[in-house]
Amino acid sequence: MTVPAYRRLSVEQRRSQLIDAALDLFAHRLPEEVSLDGVAAAAGVSRPLVYRYFPGGKQQLYEAALRSAADELERCFAEPQTGPLTERLARALRRYLRFVDEHDTGFMALLQGGSVVETSRTNAIVDEVRRTAADHILVHLEAPEPGARLRLMVRTWITAVEGASLIWLDEGKQPPVEELHGWLLDHFVALLTVTAAGDPETAAAARRALVLERPDGPVAALTQRLLPVVADAAHLALPPESPESPES
Repeated sequence: MTVPAYRRLSVEQRRSQLIDAALDLFAHRLPEEVSLDGVAAAAGVSRPLVYRYFPGGKQQLYEAALRSAADELERCFAEPQTGPLTERLARALRRYLRFVDEHDTGFMALLQGGSVVETSRTNAIVDEVRRTAADHILVHLEAPEPGARLRLMVRTWITAVEGASLIWLDEGKQPPVEELHGWLLDHFVALLTVTAAGDPETAAAARRALVLERPDGPVAALTQRLLPVVADAAHLALPPESPESPES
C-alpha cells in the first residue's frame, strides 16, 4: 500500500484540508457511513493527526464540515443590490441548486434529519442558513424590519425551495435543474404578488421590486403565461346568464 507523502502545512491549512476531505465524504454518503479512517485516507494523513485537530472525534469533525457547508450556502444568497430582483434571485438560486446537486446525499441527510450525529448544534447551524437566506431576500425587498406577513412569505418560499430540492433529489434529479430553477423563481413571484394583494407592506415591496423588472424578464414571461389561465378561471367563475323571460 502506497502512503501519500506527508505535507507540512500551517495549523489553519491542515484544519481546512481535513474539513474539505470530510465535507467531500459527507456530501455523498450518510454521516453514519463516514469514518475517521476514511477522512484520514482522503486527506492523506494518519488517524492520530485527525484526532489532533479534532479531539472530539467524528462529531466535532462533522459539525466543522457542516459549518463549512453552511457558510457556502449562506454565501449563495449574497448578491449586490443592483438590477432587477428576479435577476438577483435567479443567480442566488442557481448557486443554491448547484450546491444541492454537488452535495446530494449530504444535503438530504442534513435537511431530513435522523442522522446519528444530529444535535441541537447541528440543527442550529441549519436554521441559521434559513434565517440568513431570508434576511438577504428581505434586504433586496428593502424591508430589513418586515411585518409578520412579509416575513412569513419569504420564509415560506425558503421552505419551499428546501422541500423542492429534497423531492428533486429523491426523484433522480428530475425535472432538469433549469426547469426546477425557473419554477422556483416563478413560485417566488407568484407568492410575492398573492401576498401583496392582502398586505399593504408586501404590496409596497412588490411595487418597488417590479418597477425594476425588464419587459422581457421573468415577471413579464410569467404574466403572459398566466393571463390565459386567469381569463379562463374568471369565465368559469361567472354566474350563468339568466334566460330572457318571454314577452307577454
